[in-house]
Amino acid sequence: MADLELTSPAFDDGERIPEEYGYASANTSPPLEIHNVPDGAESLVLVVDDPDAKEPAGKVWDHWVVWNIPPDVGEVPEGTTPGGALEGQNDFGEVGWGGPNPPDREHTYRFLLYALDTTLDLKRGASKDDVYDAASGHMVGKAELTGTYPANYSSH
Repeated sequence: MADLELTSPAFDDGERIPEEYGYASANTSPPLEIHNVPDGAESLVLVVDDPDAKEPAGKVWDHWVVWNIPPDVGEVPEGTTPGGALEGQNDFGEVGWGGPNPPDREHTYRFLLYALDTTLDLKRGASKDDVYDAASGHMVGKAELTGTYPANYSSH
């Protein structure tokens, strides 16, 4: 059986995320495609974070936290949240997508997708830690997509 897979028609794994998805630009979430969801998955969790933010921000910066995504969703169109899914708070202090906005240099962003054997009983606006705590012991699959985003995009 193939492993859970997360891709984007907007950029390839490890490649540059287009400028319009950045926080200082259109701040729109990129389109995503989900393949090979494991049998027995009741829901999906998507976390987008920036481990390169540890140096300037002092922590991994959370850009998007989404849970209770239907396992049969297949795709997440640009700028949308899957029907029935809930969004958590990002580190910009907002609920929903907060695009890349590196202050110092090019950063690598992780799009982490988890398949769970349950749905999560959390309210909109929960934190990534809340989601990870609730999902603990329920993961039946994981996929990762990475993309880079430079500081001062237009000058690159």
